[in-house]
Amino acid sequence: MKNIKNTADMWQGCWISSDQATVSDEPDFDLADMFAGKKQKFVPVEKRLHPVVYFKKTFIANKYIKKASLQITAQGIYQAYMNGRKVTSAIFTPDYTNYNKFLQYQTYDITDKLIEGLNVFCVQVADGWYAGRISVQGGSTQFGNQLALLADIIIEYQNGKKEIIGTNHSFTSGEGKHCYADIEIGEKQDLRISDNWLKDSKKLVEPVIEIKADYSRLVPQTGPLVHCQQPLASKKIWQEDSSLIIDFGQVIAGRVRLTANFAYNQRVVLKHSEVLDENGKFYQNIVGRNKDQTDIFIGNGQQMTVEPDFTFHGFRYVKISGLTEQDFIDAQAIPIYSNMPETGWIKTDNGKINQLLSNIKWSQRGNMLSIPTDCPQRERVGWTGDMQVFAPASTFFMNTEAFIRRWLKNVRLDQRANGEIIDYSPAPKDAAKSVQFTGSYSSAGWGDAIIMVPWTLYQRYGHIDVLQENYQAMTKWIEFAQQSAASDKVTAQKYLWDTKFHYGDWMFPSLMLGPNPDPMKTSKLTKDVVATAFLKHSNDLMFKISEILGLDGKQYQDYAQKVQTAFTKYYVTNDKHLINDYQGCYVLAIAFDLVPPKLKANLLDRLVQKIHDNNDLLDTGFLATPYLLDVLTDDGYIALAQKLFLQESCPSWLYEVNHGATTIWESWAGIQPDGHVGEFSFNHYAMGCVLDWFVRDVVGIHSEQPGYQIIKIWPRVKICNKISASYVTDKGLVKVDLNYHDDYQELTVNIPLNTRAVICLPYHNDTQKYQLLRTYTQGTLNQDQKYLQIQVEAGSYYYRY
Repeated sequence: MKNIKNTADMWQGCWISSDQATVSDEPDFDLADMFAGKKQKFVPVEKRLHPVVYFKKTFIANKYIKKASLQITAQGIYQAYMNGRKVTSAIFTPDYTNYNKFLQYQTYDITDKLIEGLNVFCVQVADGWYAGRISVQGGSTQFGNQLALLADIIIEYQNGKKEIIGTNHSFTSGEGKHCYADIEIGEKQDLRISDNWLKDSKKLVEPVIEIKADYSRLVPQTGPLVHCQQPLASKKIWQEDSSLIIDFGQVIAGRVRLTANFAYNQRVVLKHSEVLDENGKFYQNIVGRNKDQTDIFIGNGQQMTVEPDFTFHGFRYVKISGLTEQDFIDAQAIPIYSNMPETGWIKTDNGKINQLLSNIKWSQRGNMLSIPTDCPQRERVGWTGDMQVFAPASTFFMNTEAFIRRWLKNVRLDQRANGEIIDYSPAPKDAAKSVQFTGSYSSAGWGDAIIMVPWTLYQRYGHIDVLQENYQAMTKWIEFAQQSAASDKVTAQKYLWDTKFHYGDWMFPSLMLGPNPDPMKTSKLTKDVVATAFLKHSNDLMFKISEILGLDGKQYQDYAQKVQTAFTKYYVTNDKHLINDYQGCYVLAIAFDLVPPKLKANLLDRLVQKIHDNNDLLDTGFLATPYLLDVLTDDGYIALAQKLFLQESCPSWLYEVNHGATTIWESWAGIQPDGHVGEFSFNHYAMGCVLDWFVRDVVGIHSEQPGYQIIKIWPRVKICNKISASYVTDKGLVKVDLNYHDDYQELTVNIPLNTRAVICLPYHNDTQKYQLLRTYTQGTLNQDQKYLQIQVEAGSYYYRY
């Protein structure tokens, strides 16, 4: 990357802070205590959190300004103003990265915001991800406790002269209406305090200090910025006790924009939640330290429109206390997520399926806010497993390449010296405390994201450099995995990864939906088989990746074969079942070719039997669900795959839809059949992974060569009667329209320029086969998979068959 300003002499400005810019540490609180339900002594938020730090500088700009720009970053998150106008509509800059190793700076054109004469430059810096309470267990100062600012204002004049105004001791600091702002807890604003400081020429009351801070970590902004998106209007408003409850009709990550008459000194409190309880009452479904999701405004006796600046919440409902119904005017929900181009659209004639697809899209939006997260209201961390599971699906509705590649840089920087990929990245200081709970920094299926996610991006976008930039980290992870599996073993058991903690097929339903859900038991019962499956799969991928990069990958191919042999010997019983007799174990064993072809049929038969024994309901967990419907579809059980997808009993995707879901749930039974509402996240995108299967096997859009250079159109599972889908590739728009009739079906396809396609028209019996051959004589039969294959160039095509 050229012109990286990553040394002190490249900046006119220096890092500035103030005596008021330190953030207090929260007491230690480890995961074991958190999961045991232990509480800490309650200290009011106002006593623990400090005001947002303000910085200010006035300066004179001469006449005849040609161009002006601002380069800026912070330890914390910032909002910058020039002459009272926001410099950018982006928020939460400089984004969530491992601040101590990788810190972005942004460049903005401010020509239209500068004036000839006196200018006022102001910046607000809040705790954000740098110092806020962002860890799973709610700890603070995760990357440091000193908020700071670095900026250069660069002015070019028409006479060729250049002037640079940098942050230094000439700035002043202070505080104002932002009493505190924590990205997890929430924000408090005192509306009685004026915003005039953003425009007037007065200095703030405190001096600044110049501090020593690292420049080498600085890089220009890469990937999309975070923005407020199109507001959502309230759907329903009612009174509950002395509070107003507002339903916005959609679970989002975002905040509320409130318009009201604020009585002077009136304390107006907004609490946020994703669900109501079984009686229709406001219910705070999120538990944990510092997960308050509460915003407070102190009234100034005026009608105002207000919203927080430095926080966001996961919610559908807001409870407003301290505001009378007469003083309430309007409220909007403001979704917040990283700006990524929308690339995919699907509409069917089935309302429930349309709702499911909408749920997946909204969960993606809510969990792609600066980094890919597990949920936008509780943990909000970049779990590698969640991204690994959802990465293929993520590429349909949005172009996620730049977003995910930026996150992968964090993953690489967090990689431990021994090659371990930490369970989530960016990894704040509290991440080390998870080891006290699980005994490990890493897990199979989570750490494998460093291989599987770049592979997915390469397949979908076709850019080989995503493999190149991650290859060294891939090899280090594979070496760690192989060494960890081998331990001190001397037999073929050294190819079984049974030596450490793994999450396994995490949270599979049969152990999670009863009266005593036990996720750790799902780990214990499946971890060795699942970890060994991913050990083979990642070595298979490493062989392919190495060959693509022109490197010798035979060692990975040989190792994968040895894993298969050991798996078959030690994990397949005499009656040709797996020793861990669970749906997910069979799914992964089949999907990753863990047994020779002659044994595959036995495992497949057992999987199908277990599904039937479970009333034709899935019982797969976190790592196996992405492959369940593929395994059934690929191996001829299309009707069963169709039935599982369309199930409406718990656990199933449409069960959630029937219970009012507008996003994908963490737990299949977040709302139980009797209506009981659990303390779960109702916005976890992981099980939205089913979108990828839907696009490939229901809509029928496949990338036959990386980056959709060759497209395969092969709809082979009928889910509904009508589907219209579009997808934007680098080459242009792919469009598929499907219409199923009683005795025939219609397929209309648009293939973009500079692209070739293979159109596959399936048949189910000899009569259909011969009809296809008579109608489309240019096609060739694929007898094994029962379809007629037609090669086409760019253009629009219609088929009736």
